[in-house]
Amino acid sequence: MAAGAALSAAALVAQAFRRPPALARPARHDHPGRIVALVERYAPRRAVLTMTLVLVCSSAAFGVVKGGHLDEVAAALSDARNAAANVAGFRIASVAIDGSRQLSHDEILAIGGVNGRSSLLFLDAATVRDRLKANPWIADATVLKLYPGHLRIDVTERKAFALWQRDGQLAVIADDGAVLDSYVTRRFATLPLVVGHGAETHARDFLALVARYPTLRPRVKAAVYVGERRWNLRLDNGLDIRLPEHDVSRALDKLARLERDQHLFSRDITVVDLRLSDRVTVRLSEEAAKARFDALDKDKKAKRKAGNA
Repeated sequence: MAAGAALSAAALVAQAFRRPPALARPARHDHPGRIVALVERYAPRRAVLTMTLVLVCSSAAFGVVKGGHLDEVAAALSDARNAAANVAGFRIASVAIDGSRQLSHDEILAIGGVNGRSSLLFLDAATVRDRLKANPWIADATVLKLYPGHLRIDVTERKAFALWQRDGQLAVIADDGAVLDSYVTRRFATLPLVVGHGAETHARDFLALVARYPTLRPRVKAAVYVGERRWNLRLDNGLDIRLPEHDVSRALDKLARLERDQHLFSRDITVVDLRLSDRVTVRLSEEAAKARFDALDKDKKAKRKAGNA
């Protein structure tokens, strides 16, 4: 019994001083954080901090883009830098605008994107100019930044040339056909009226031709572009003048002579057709046609009565 106890005690002592067996090396796939551990062990603390900041910023940027808040963030950043520039002394203290007639001072600033938060330092003159030229009223613009706080804008406006009616809608157009405004006010009421598809781009040359005839131009109420190939004129008394597709000048010469020699515009007619070069066709009004029919009928009866006698 004593020998057995001694052997057991010796075994326990030997086990206490024996090196513990080495643990089995874990498989690589059992520790997915191994790369993180290596970075933390060998990479400098500053590099780890930088990588963390990059990761956080990237995640924030992804969230902004994914959530559709990019414009809001850009606007906030722009306001922040403009505020800093204004504090530094680059606030826009005065704006001089020259050349505006149809557009007001405030309208030009709004079109150019210049507001009370804008700073002269971060104002992009080229962008302001492009925004101004995108407006149909403005043909050209110049934007000058005069440091530290003055802005000058010179604009060249298009002129209202005519009213254009298409599909029952009126618009103000320039002489090149550009639509300037779809809201027609009283100040445009005296402009010539052109009607029909394609009329806006062909009106300048045609109306310049009509203007050569002083007896005709004041009487024209509207010019109608027919089939995108020829013009009709509607006079202030309702008379329609049908012009040919070609040789319009010759037809207008003939029309001017008829008015001068026969006072054509004051006759009881509704249509003057000049589309055929060898003749002029007119259409009587209903009253004039009836009166002419009655006169012819009366004349026939008188001749018949005279023949019977």
